[in-house]
Amino acid sequence: MGTWSELGRLLRSSGLAVVLIFSVGLPAVPPLSVATPPAADEPGVIPGAAPARRDPPLISADAAVLIEWRTGQVLYAREAFGRRQPASTTKILTAVVALENARLTDVTRVSANAAYTPGSYMPLYEGQEITIGELVWGALLESGNNACVAIAEHIAGSERAFVELMNRRARALGALDTHFRNAHGIDDPDHYTTAYDLAVIARHALAIPAFSAMVRTREATLRGGEWEVHLVNTNGLLWTFAGADGVKTGTTDLAGRCLVASATRGGRRLLSVVLHSDDRYRDSALLLDWGFGSFEAVRLAEAGEVLAHARVSGGAALTVPLVVPEDFWVSRPRWDRGTLELEVHFRQPVSAPVRRGQVAGVVEAALGDRILRAVNLIAAEDVPARTLERLILASVLRLIRFLAAHGVG
Repeated sequence: MGTWSELGRLLRSSGLAVVLIFSVGLPAVPPLSVATPPAADEPGVIPGAAPARRDPPLISADAAVLIEWRTGQVLYAREAFGRRQPASTTKILTAVVALENARLTDVTRVSANAAYTPGSYMPLYEGQEITIGELVWGALLESGNNACVAIAEHIAGSERAFVELMNRRARALGALDTHFRNAHGIDDPDHYTTAYDLAVIARHALAIPAFSAMVRTREATLRGGEWEVHLVNTNGLLWTFAGADGVKTGTTDLAGRCLVASATRGGRRLLSVVLHSDDRYRDSALLLDWGFGSFEAVRLAEAGEVLAHARVSGGAALTVPLVVPEDFWVSRPRWDRGTLELEVHFRQPVSAPVRRGQVAGVVEAALGDRILRAVNLIAAEDVPARTLERLILASVLRLIRFLAAHGVG
């Protein structure tokens, strides 16, 4: 949460001149409205969650992060921005690029290069005809390195070209400290990411229905014309943690034991990452349990809700309403019952023309001196520049309304 405090200080020093502060109560948390993961329980009190605790659990992982899936808000971070080997958690991004660039039903022929890729594998043989969907299943559940290479060759012609697509996609998602050299995660000095970047990538991946369905599946059987493969998910948390619904394990000598995990309880989904852990399942369970028990989700503003009006300079209208582009949710610690406030920062006047959706400021959720989360404020409507023709038209319209109001004409 130090990250948000730093963001708050940056925003305050950036010349945003207007600050409006609203005290906000604690509304009931409604069900998720978009990209909702299958809930293990109904919204409300989270059953089985640990009691609220200020101090996070002691974990063995060298790097870790815990985020709220809906918003991306960071609830816990430990060396979250340090570059590390990710092992097979790499395959989360491999699957994202596959699902965004091919159809599940696309058929490919497995090359010798793909079939005999070293490391963990799914049963494949040279010349085998198999769909991209089946290969993604094998990459995510069985952690098949060979499946990843087969995917790469089908989509980009070579693994090297596919990895370029992966790195571009990572940057586009905001995973700026990620650089991959292969599609599967075998150790390479120049193959790295961070705990935070993995959370960013996995958060996007879980919004893809096919990906989400695969990673929450414990076992699956694939059947081709002359072959049949039974897959068992390597993520043991699916069997041991209530509400677990993803996502991917990873293990190599340099990376150690890694796990990106997600769980849904009470209509909320949390996402954890632990890297180089002595006990990745225990670490993940401790973080997720702490997150469910120690934080609650609060909606502070609805999408399109007007939070302020900014003066417009040189515009056809004198002001423009400022809104949040989507529901503004924040996770607040249960142990701190202080007043939750909305702080609205924007410059005024705004120079015309103003375009609908134009970023005009920032709204922060503040608890005491801490900034829990911040999102953009945008213009709710167009405000064209003032011209002589528009001034005349506006005057005529005002005159017509005046006359109509007084029964003239």
